[in-house]
Amino acid sequence: MILRRGRHGLAVLLAAALVLGAGASGCRRSPSSASPDPAASVVVRPESEGLLLTWIDDKGDFHVETSVADVPMMGRDAVRVVDPNHDESAHPDQVVVADLRQARADGAYPVRTMTRTEFEAMAVARREKAGPTMGSAGPPAAPPNGGPPGADTATKHAAGSVVVVIYGAEWCGACHEAARYLRSKGIPYVDKDVEKDPDAAREMQQKLARSGLHEGSIPVIDVRGKVMIGFNPAEIDAALGQAL
Repeated sequence: MILRRGRHGLAVLLAAALVLGAGASGCRRSPSSASPDPAASVVVRPESEGLLLTWIDDKGDFHVETSVADVPMMGRDAVRVVDPNHDESAHPDQVVVADLRQARADGAYPVRTMTRTEFEAMAVARREKAGPTMGSAGPPAAPPNGGPPGADTATKHAAGSVVVVIYGAEWCGACHEAARYLRSKGIPYVDKDVEKDPDAAREMQQKLARSGLHEGSIPVIDVRGKVMIGFNPAEIDAALGQAL
């Protein structure tokens, strides 16, 4: 009886050890369960269409294309790639960047992951290298009566409730400038991020297509059906006047 009890006790201990061992191994984070590299699922080829391809020109300005063929060689060294059909919220601080200058042997372009800050720093470096540019838009001029900038226009459009839609991105300086300009004039607007909202990206592309415009940069601004590319205060004022 003593021997049988000893064997039974040993069997219980071995079973318990197996259970505990299995539990411990299940709690470990295996390399395969770690958050994957965002670039691992991105494939860009010369014939790729429908992607948002953000390139930086030699003046440090951002431009967006939806076709690889439309990205000029000068901006192909580092092109941010966004697929409007994929959710990128899991990696808010990382961006996928492709080198579109030369495809690999398999026909795809090399891609890598970098931080959003690093990508934006590339634009800042090019902007500083280019130096100040002529014709930059300054703050809105004050009206003759001495009131706040844009006061007369705001009064004219208040009754019409003109709504402006700005299609842009968080990193886009011109998009923020457009928003500030509209706020200074008291014009209500809606701000849509085409990188975070796939529906907004498709909506922007449809409006550009209907207007016969080629997507090349952001912001894309819609003033009640009048669609324009880029931030131009004079063009916005003219569109606002036509919307009355």
